Amino acid sequence: MQPEAPDNNDLIYGLNDRPRPGPAVLAAIQHVLAAFVGIITPPMIIGSALGLGAYMPYLISMALMVSGVGTFIQARRPFGIGAGMICLQGTSFAFLGAVLSAGFMVKQRGGSPEDIMAMVFGVCFFGAVVQIVLSRFIGQLRRVITPLVTGIVITLIGVSLIKVGVTDLGGGFNAPDFGEPVNLALGVFVLAVIIVLNRSSAPWLRLSAIIIGLAVGSIAAWFSGKLVPHSIADVALVSIPVPFRFGFSFDWAAFLPVALIYLISSIETVGDLTANCMLSREPIKGPSYIARLKGGVLGDGVSCMIAATFSAFPNTTFAQNNGVIQLTGVASRYVGLYIGAILFLLGLFPVIGAILQQIPKPVLGGATLVMFGSVAAAGVRILAQAPLDRRSMLIIATSFGVGLGIAAQPTLLHHLPQLVQSLFDSAITSGGLTAIVMCLLLPEGKQTSETNEAKQQTTESFEH
Repeated sequence: MQPEAPDNNDLIYGLNDRPRPGPAVLAAIQHVLAAFVGIITPPMIIGSALGLGAYMPYLISMALMVSGVGTFIQARRPFGIGAGMICLQGTSFAFLGAVLSAGFMVKQRGGSPEDIMAMVFGVCFFGAVVQIVLSRFIGQLRRVITPLVTGIVITLIGVSLIKVGVTDLGGGFNAPDFGEPVNLALGVFVLAVIIVLNRSSAPWLRLSAIIIGLAVGSIAAWFSGKLVPHSIADVALVSIPVPFRFGFSFDWAAFLPVALIYLISSIETVGDLTANCMLSREPIKGPSYIARLKGGVLGDGVSCMIAATFSAFPNTTFAQNNGVIQLTGVASRYVGLYIGAILFLLGLFPVIGAILQQIPKPVLGGATLVMFGSVAAAGVRILAQAPLDRRSMLIIATSFGVGLGIAAQPTLLHHLPQLVQSLFDSAITSGGLTAIVMCLLLPEGKQTSETNEAKQQTTESFEH
């Protein structure tokens, strides 16, 4: 069943209404609560996996600060950059696999943490250029990257990331106490708390479920001796953004997987913007709609370029904040300006990142397991929107077989050139490219094509 947009009466403030500062700040805080953990978790995971602990507070600060700037741009829409709506920008989970792959490639060469970040942010910077260019061809791209392809890729992203969540739940990569009962108990406890809160009828509890789960889990870890707070006295008072602080590097083998994710991310953003238009009572067809899509994807690309410049990982438009619009009835783009300002202020103070860095791995794993599982489930729901005929089932089966098969046997391609290894060693890129190629090569029936086109504009984003 297709989700319905709210009635006119459900909107307290329309897209161009200007709410008073009080209601605007309250609505903005709800958006920040819904997105906060999603923004800070990727830099925590990447920093932990790649040994960037010394820079973790700075990376978290930059993630928040850049998310604020990107959200402000999307709402303000300067020079046509941005959708002119509440499009909260946050660190994308979709890039985790490609970013970690690039980081490990540098690490295996004996590179320092600074070398790792120079490479990661370098390839992400040029990837943002790809997205900026793609924003001019959104109409044509949606005929190639269909809901079928998007659903396959998102499912593979979720399945691939679940391994990261489970590793943290057990205690972390190469942890001496990996799998100890106390670690498993903490992770399962956090998981249970989040599930219970998500079933609550109170909207605030549902919005804050992950934050509360992390807080309660950290308290339990403190009582069990797994959390020993460290002093934060030596942490800088304010984070000063420094362009290309860690240098700038580039490698085609690291760039190609990142570029593919930028392509998929662009199509996801189109779905999120379509959902936002429906909730905001804006047209979902016609010139104004296409202009809004192009501006929104362009805003994503500019936000990602700013992120790479100031040592933050790639951003995307967060889908969950569409739910906050529906919940609050506040669609005013001016609220987006408040959201951007709040996130920027949070990012100014690295003490926040220093505190969050101390969350024990099992606690973080219990929370991310839900988040990554939700990503996979979202991909399955997008797939359910496509007619699952013989052609679709063949594409799904082959793409999952290639992607998950390579993930299960990572040494399969190690006798091939390094470029091939870097591009296809990831389940996301190998499965995603397989899906794109098969969709282009296998002819699609006329009736199926018309059905896909009718559904694509209205249902894609509500399902992730």
